[in-house]
Amino acid sequence: MKFMTPSNLELVPWYALLAYWALSALRLKRIRVSEDPGGRLLHIGMMVLVFMLLYSPRLGLSFLGWRFVPDNALVRSSGIFLTFAGAAVAIWARYSLGQYWSGRVSLKVDHQLIRFGPYAHVRHPIYSGLLLAMAGTALVVGEWRAVLGVLLGLVEFSRKAAKEESFLATEFGDQYQEYRRQAGFLTPRFR
Repeated sequence: MKFMTPSNLELVPWYALLAYWALSALRLKRIRVSEDPGGRLLHIGMMVLVFMLLYSPRLGLSFLGWRFVPDNALVRSSGIFLTFAGAAVAIWARYSLGQYWSGRVSLKVDHQLIRFGPYAHVRHPIYSGLLLAMAGTALVVGEWRAVLGVLLGLVEFSRKAAKEESFLATEFGDQYQEYRRQAGFLTPRFR
């Protein structure tokens, strides 16, 4: 019996990400202002749907169960690599935010604009990393349902990031506008 199949190996970065998130959430600054509960509920619901599409074969109904890539070792290995890389970017970004991270769109007490680490190049690198990891998982799964999950993740992270941008622009004004000119939204801005 093989313990570490490609499917199991693909889960390792997700478990590492989850463990790091749980541990680092123990040391956060207090929230000063945050989004309404409806926004948070929408985000949680969308993420549940995204991960169900990525991991539940039951949602492979009709064309959603068709393969969009061949089922071979190269495709699976590429997907596993992307999942590890995306999780690493998300963990690095989460580490860089430190005590200013929050699961909901919010501003912390004495909030600072983080512009180092991956934030020097991308304004929302956690979402970028998660999307890259989701794309890797989609390659491993290989079915259209996983592609739909990634697309829904992109829509939801874009919505949440736009809300964060509104909060940060209000809080930091011209400093944030300058940062927007220097760093890309979900991908690095090349000058």
